[in-house]
Amino acid sequence: MKEKVLVAMSGGVDSSVCAYLLKKEGYDVSGVVLKMTEAHAGTVEAAKQAAKEADVPLIVKEMEETFTQEVITYFIDAYLSGKTPNPCIYCNPRVKFKALLDTADEIGAQWIATGHYAALRREGGISYLCKGEDEKRDQSYMLYRLKQDVLSRLLLPLSHLDKASVRKIAEEAGLSSFSAPDSQENCFIPDNDYGAYIEARRGALPQGELISPEGKVCGTHRGILHYTVGQRKHLGVALGRPVFVKEIDPLKNRVYLGDLVEGEQKEIRLSDLSETFPGAWSDKGLWTVKIRSRAKAVGCTADFEGKEAVVHFCESQRFPAKGQSAVIYSGDVVLGGGIIQ
Repeated sequence: MKEKVLVAMSGGVDSSVCAYLLKKEGYDVSGVVLKMTEAHAGTVEAAKQAAKEADVPLIVKEMEETFTQEVITYFIDAYLSGKTPNPCIYCNPRVKFKALLDTADEIGAQWIATGHYAALRREGGISYLCKGEDEKRDQSYMLYRLKQDVLSRLLLPLSHLDKASVRKIAEEAGLSSFSAPDSQENCFIPDNDYGAYIEARRGALPQGELISPEGKVCGTHRGILHYTVGQRKHLGVALGRPVFVKEIDPLKNRVYLGDLVEGEQKEIRLSDLSETFPGAWSDKGLWTVKIRSRAKAVGCTADFEGKEAVVHFCESQRFPAKGQSAVIYSGDVVLGGGIIQ
């Protein structure tokens, strides 16, 4: 009997090729598309077309209520508190992969699969999350909060491929998604106007003071949700030299600016630590860390204090942002990470 696998479908080229490759390998493939918001209506239709072309049954799962409670509320609250959220990282363990496992259990599928550019290595009963072979596309950072209950059942067929190869496979297989554009940064805000999205749901925030690196009022901000730590453009102030958003204070409704040299930091504090396998932090060797998904991994050491850690960089890092994640690696293996405080 063929092993059954449930593939997360979006209609994009990555998930389409994921389903195609698994079917070619002899798996009994089904697909599921998660409708998170009304903005995902197009995703559902594209997934239906992709499933038809791949000749796999497709389940459409309504996730709007769960997504709103678990992701959108977090996303808005983070911005209103002066932090920079990462909704994909938050969604993966709480919504997306939970729904994949639940649906897989409902249909009797042993495996789940996605089109992420990351890899898995299984040794000694542990499933190690690893970087994908294409460093430019590697998405292991986005998956760092997944634990063994998910990783032990996850397949990542694109781990050894780059984007050009995936598109070529899709075109040769006759999949119309071969020319589909890459997925957008934020799946539930199509135009990426975070400020307008939040204001439409919580109302406009008051303007406030912009504070110069010298500690003086130097202008007026449009509302704190329009700014993120590290931001250098569209600040609405000219000081005759480059500056960046150093800190956002929601209580005083102030945005503090800093000179670029102040953006260089040698360490960060993390909270809400998550590890991809038990005992991940036990090997205290020299690790590497990424403070953004597309950032270069740099050498680091870490001191742990319960569910918190202080990460010391071997090279100063620019503009770590509160609310974003720092992900720690040992070689190509994801150990885990935490939320930057």
